[in-house]
Amino acid sequence: MDGESTPRPDRPGPGRLPAEVTGFVGRQRELTELALLLAGHRLVTVTGPGGVGKSRLALRAAARATGAFPDGTWLVEVAPVRDGRLLGHAALEALRLTDGTARSPLEVLAEQLAGRRLLLVLDGCEHLAAACAELAVALLRALPGLRVLVTSRVALRTAGEHLLILAPLPVGPREPAGAAGALPDAGRLFADRARAVLPSFAVTATNAGAIARLCRRLDGIPLAVELAAGWLRALSVEQIDARLDDRFRLLTGGDPDPLPHHRTLRTTIGWSHELCTVQERLLWARLSVFAGGFDFDAAEYVCTGEGVDPDELLDLLTELVAKSVVLRVGAPPGRRAGEESPYGVRFRLLDTLREYGLQRLRAGGEELRLLRRHRDWYLGVATWGEVEWFGPRQAETAERTALVHADLRAALEFCLAEPGEEQIALLMAGTLWFYWVGCGRLGEGRHWLERALALDPEPTEARAKALWATGYTATLQGDLAAARPALEECRRQALATGDDRALAYAVHRQGCAALIDDEPARATELLEEALWHYRTIGELNSNVLMAMFELGITHLFQGDRESGELWLGRVRELCEEHGEQWAYAYGLYALAYAHWLNGEVRPARTLARESVRLNHLFNDLLGIVLAIDLLALLETEPAGPGERGDLREARVLQGAAHRIRRAVGKPFFGSRTFDGPHRACEERTVAGLTEREFTDFFATGTRLDLDAAVHRALGGGHPDGPGPLPGGAVRPPGGPGNS
Repeated sequence: MDGESTPRPDRPGPGRLPAEVTGFVGRQRELTELALLLAGHRLVTVTGPGGVGKSRLALRAAARATGAFPDGTWLVEVAPVRDGRLLGHAALEALRLTDGTARSPLEVLAEQLAGRRLLLVLDGCEHLAAACAELAVALLRALPGLRVLVTSRVALRTAGEHLLILAPLPVGPREPAGAAGALPDAGRLFADRARAVLPSFAVTATNAGAIARLCRRLDGIPLAVELAAGWLRALSVEQIDARLDDRFRLLTGGDPDPLPHHRTLRTTIGWSHELCTVQERLLWARLSVFAGGFDFDAAEYVCTGEGVDPDELLDLLTELVAKSVVLRVGAPPGRRAGEESPYGVRFRLLDTLREYGLQRLRAGGEELRLLRRHRDWYLGVATWGEVEWFGPRQAETAERTALVHADLRAALEFCLAEPGEEQIALLMAGTLWFYWVGCGRLGEGRHWLERALALDPEPTEARAKALWATGYTATLQGDLAAARPALEECRRQALATGDDRALAYAVHRQGCAALIDDEPARATELLEEALWHYRTIGELNSNVLMAMFELGITHLFQGDRESGELWLGRVRELCEEHGEQWAYAYGLYALAYAHWLNGEVRPARTLARESVRLNHLFNDLLGIVLAIDLLALLETEPAGPGERGDLREARVLQGAAHRIRRAVGKPFFGSRTFDGPHRACEERTVAGLTEREFTDFFATGTRLDLDAAVHRALGGGHPDGPGPLPGGAVRPPGGPGNS
């Protein structure tokens, strides 16, 4: 049955495929054939026309094959991705893999999935067939344990590809012998969906013939059958059957379309459109501007007015859901099927119906206006997210922003492609700094920022913001060669235009670059200057708190504990006052470091563990590895009288940190100051362990993925040593190799 017609979460949970909301009807032969293809070949593509059920078949086959892939089956939603250059980033996001380096997504995927046995499902690839082929071939070449299952209306046309061409559902004889039990798969699908529309619906000897004729007329195309079932709220099966033939003649006319299945689906969609009211048609067309899922508030802002009354939106949307045009999506990541999102109900249009709606929107001359309203809404999402990032709702802001990632991409792409929108592109890409930096999206952030900067050199506030955001992301990636020119340009522009805010940010990030480049005196000077500017303009947010953290730890690195602890105490005070957690995690790490310098092991360990926990909440690998390295060092020292350090556990934690370091790169771990705890721990463990212990316990740590490493760092290790990992596993629930 039809894959496109089943609600799917906007972002399926880690390591699992989205739960089915409607039953799976038929396709047993195809499932068996697909299972055999996957068992014997590494690249399999399910092809067929729109609405034929490619996605559902692939997802059901992948779910059945889970046992053959110990590192999981993973879904990459390709349909919402419009730029092939972002395909690798979408794969990283789907696999929950974070990387803080300037490497390409392909390099990161190849490294972090090395040695894994997993199935990757690339769903909806027809619009990016060449890019998907390139990604699939490169990954398969690099990863012997990988298999790739693709759904696409066209073949990828690449070496090693094996095709399963999916036909419509069997429709059986024109007049079935009995009722429900004798219906072919297409009829059974109609009956299943009909009961969802009308719970009292039953297949009888009276209507079975009409159902069979209807499904034959619809060529057994699952989406067409499901749409027809949606008409039962207004018509009986016999009425649908009687009128459908007329509609086919009217809507197809002398259409020379050589693809009958395509013509059938298009005609069925066209009749669904005819059966909608004028307002429902208008809303359907306007909803097509959403790239991913949407909520009621987004639909209200983008789609109402000029024919769609805000007071009637709920009723109109409900009608489109009832007619199977709009789908209510499933539970978001981390929530059980049927459980509502904390951000309200979300909806989506099927890809095929979105395409039809977009055609109607263009025909009505509304596309550009609606795309601008869509852009405005998601600029507002970005702006409000930046505001809420400084406060107690940071974690919710991160989740909510991730939920609309596809539409943020679509809005950015519109701004970059539409003449006159360049300044908004700069503003939007810069405003999303909190998402790029705080949620592990550095590579994609630089992609958007650099594209926007290349379009418009005019020295505006928006450009200044994009410049310091670019310098910030590049610094965290360890690409100081790119960071320094961007920050210097921002500083010069700010001085020339009198932009005091941009000047503060530029100087701040220059200080951060100096700090990780082992220039503590220069860093101190710049960070003090930045904080003076922040105070002068009355700025207080997470960036300002990070500047305080950086200045505090710079003092600690230079032996000035009093000044360092003063600044860090201020960070802690302000974070607790405002409910800020992201900068707080870094402040806790630095305070733990200060306690260690003072010989206070137990409080240092408590603070460092809380730093790990909070950084893991935001998937901030840099913060995690800094704190784990410090915890490893603390394991080498007794926490109190009569206690002993645990060099073996220290070495396990070092191994765990080492694995995460590869995804962080050299910005901090090429730094003599930030790398001090790691080197000190290594010296102590090499002196106190045998050569084999030194090697083996480190290797144990390197086998821990991100979630397992965090669990270990939070006290999940064995009290008398690391012991064996459960089942020798390298992937507890979380990710295929998330480090």
